[in-house]
Amino acid sequence: MSDVLNPSVVKVSGEYQNLFSEFDGKTWYTRWARSTDGVTWKIWKRMDLPVEGGIAANGSALAGHPLYYWYQTGDPPRIALAGEGDKPRVVLNPGPLGSFDERGVADPDVIQIAGEFYLFYLGQDRARRQRLGVARSADGVNWEKLRSNPILELGAPGAFDENGLGEPAVWSSGGTYWMLYTGRDRGERRRLGLARSADGVHWSRDQSLRPIEGTEAWDREVVCDPSVEVTGDLVRVWFGGGDLPGPDHGIHGQIGLGFLK
Repeated sequence: MSDVLNPSVVKVSGEYQNLFSEFDGKTWYTRWARSTDGVTWKIWKRMDLPVEGGIAANGSALAGHPLYYWYQTGDPPRIALAGEGDKPRVVLNPGPLGSFDERGVADPDVIQIAGEFYLFYLGQDRARRQRLGVARSADGVNWEKLRSNPILELGAPGAFDENGLGEPAVWSSGGTYWMLYTGRDRGERRRLGLARSADGVHWSRDQSLRPIEGTEAWDREVVCDPSVEVTGDLVRVWFGGGDLPGPDHGIHGQIGLGFLK
């Protein structure tokens, strides 16, 4: 494996399951790993997903019956859904001409709010700007993109996220919705930023937390792809990391674990 990134961790019947991305030098696939504690993992199997455009990965799992997995595929990128026993299918396409996501939709993160599904995602426009958007669905299949899109714009010149946003991870705590997201600077170094929302639709950056960067040799240039678990006042964050700056692969990608309070 050249890179392993994009963890999506869920807990099913007391067991942690991690649907993560692996790059083999040509293609991004989705792998499945299992753990009793979320720390020590055993790789289980590769998901049998149709590959288009060199990718069937960068996904978001949601525990339930069945377990759902939304993932990126195709060129231009689209978002597809795989459910246990169901044939995978594309459920979110790029937007119309002139929209913020006309050139691609990617990096899905799906949560449930008041009985509805909300899909947070990266949208790319014709200028190759990558910003964040949200769509809503009653069934996880048929999606309506919200008029508030994009929900988070590029950072100011010189900011850690001036060159692109992606890979959102959203959760609710203390009556507020929170989002960790990946920001890219001009040198393709990646770090994590924090945003907050009262309703899950309208977002603003939370400046109280400095961008999260790597502290060890293996993640010194890239920290990305957060996946979260909330337990009381503690948030466990699984994330991707690399020792070379880059927007995609070839960064010696590995997966780590950290905490927010």
